[in-house]
Amino acid sequence: MTFQTIYFVAGEVSADNHGAALMRSLRELDPKLKFIGRGGPQMQQIAGKSAAGRIRDGGQFKNWIGDAAVLGLWEVLRKYGYFREQFRETLKEILESKPDAVVLIDYPGFNLRLTRALLSTDHSPMLRPKIIYYISPQVWAWNPGRIKRMARSVDLVLCIFPFEADLYKKSGMRAVFVGHPMMERLQAQKIDVERDPDLIGLFPGSRLREVRKILPIMIETARVLLRRKSTLHFQVAAASEELAQEMRKILATNLPLPSSSGKGAVRGATSPDAQVVQIIVGHTTDIMQRAFAGIVASGSATLEAAYFRMPLVLVYKVAWPTYLAARAVVNVKHIGMPNLLADKEVVPEFIQQQARPGAIAKAMGPLVEDVNARRQMISAFDAIIGKLGGSGASEKAAQTILEEIGRSK
Repeated sequence: MTFQTIYFVAGEVSADNHGAALMRSLRELDPKLKFIGRGGPQMQQIAGKSAAGRIRDGGQFKNWIGDAAVLGLWEVLRKYGYFREQFRETLKEILESKPDAVVLIDYPGFNLRLTRALLSTDHSPMLRPKIIYYISPQVWAWNPGRIKRMARSVDLVLCIFPFEADLYKKSGMRAVFVGHPMMERLQAQKIDVERDPDLIGLFPGSRLREVRKILPIMIETARVLLRRKSTLHFQVAAASEELAQEMRKILATNLPLPSSSGKGAVRGATSPDAQVVQIIVGHTTDIMQRAFAGIVASGSATLEAAYFRMPLVLVYKVAWPTYLAARAVVNVKHIGMPNLLADKEVVPEFIQQQARPGAIAKAMGPLVEDVNARRQMISAFDAIIGKLGGSGASEKAAQTILEEIGRSK
């Protein structure tokens, strides 16, 4: 008996989360499906098990997230040889395994090139696997003209934002809005807790280079805020122990900070005593639900904070070559996803040279002290999250993928 095979490509930690949820939903709908490709540890684990939990051959699914997840133009150029080799291997694996579908999850620099390469192979249209893009690349932000080129090589786009589906359809692509997979994950992480009016959350990102750029700015902002309100304390969200170790080094070079009582200084960040700045590993969403407000690095965390109704300001800072390259091609008024979805500035954005501690602290003031400012931002968050389709995105995406595989080519 021949089982249907799906080849996945995911290159970021968040894509591994979304890919794993999608794979679980696919297995529930069709336990006989075989998953191969490359992604992260969660996807690899699911690929190596049957629907009944029995271990099967997971050797054809590669965990490459540690090397594949990069930030910025310089890091991509530095690892060019690695990515060139991985690209050749990926294309070869797809051609040799002859999957029924290739599901690409975000990661546009690699995946869009892969779609073009698959189109140019010697496969006849009847033999070429279905090319399905899940969590579509944000071409509408940096090059809307590429949508028409995508239409030549992608059979179907599964969109997580409603406006994306409309844009793709206008360019002749087949697109389906399935909802945002973040919703089901965050719904499961809700806790019953009151906000601490003196707690500010700091979310400097999930990549090492990002943290090195942004955390020092956040710490200096904390220093400014403490001068205005000495009872404040701060919790820094670390995605991993490796990042936490780097954060402790950065924090140590920026100490002392005033203590919350105005006496002495904080010399550590991990003792159980209440302190001005603590580094917390693996509890990002908990901090978002306990903090009164937050400073958040640009990315998916801004949308997570909006889901949990935590007022925030956004910070974006990268290496200058990366920033200039992005500025040359990006064609949007805002970079924060809450602002893009609202089509206005709901969340203050501090980008590159604008990311100065004094300016960020000034924008934080109303979010901590002004009831009306807080209520206005939270109300806007409710409207934004309401556009994302509720829970069930993974199930809808899985059903759509199986229907697409079953369509005549």
